[in-house]
Amino acid sequence: MYKPKLEKDIRCPLEYGLDIFGGKWTSRILCVLSTQGTIRYSQLRRDLADVTDAVLSAALKDLIANDMVERIQYNEIPPRVEYSLTDKGRSALPLLQSICRWSGVFFKDETDTSIPHCQHCDYRGHAG
Repeated sequence: MYKPKLEKDIRCPLEYGLDIFGGKWTSRILCVLSTQGTIRYSQLRRDLADVTDAVLSAALKDLIANDMVERIQYNEIPPRVEYSLTDKGRSALPLLQSICRWSGVFFKDETDTSIPHCQHCDYRGHAG
């Protein structure tokens, strides 16, 4: 497993949370896995649409290293790999849903436009 040259200097629980959730794709991956359950890489990539393979692979590795996502590889031909949320990953979903609701309200206030309904959480955008 990859080890960084310098250890992270986390001095606050909030810094730990932001370190885990700070990536652009992290919350999206968790949300897709929350609605799809166990999913293969190709389906995850389809659901995320505009992510590159390199970025998706790196984000998944980080989530696995942080025990948010489980990767199961089956010894079959052709090889099959599946991803799913761990208990720790599932425990973060209410936090992400709260952030989504909060963001939807203030995004509309600041831009005078509404974010449409999210496919992967309980946020419901409202027009006008």
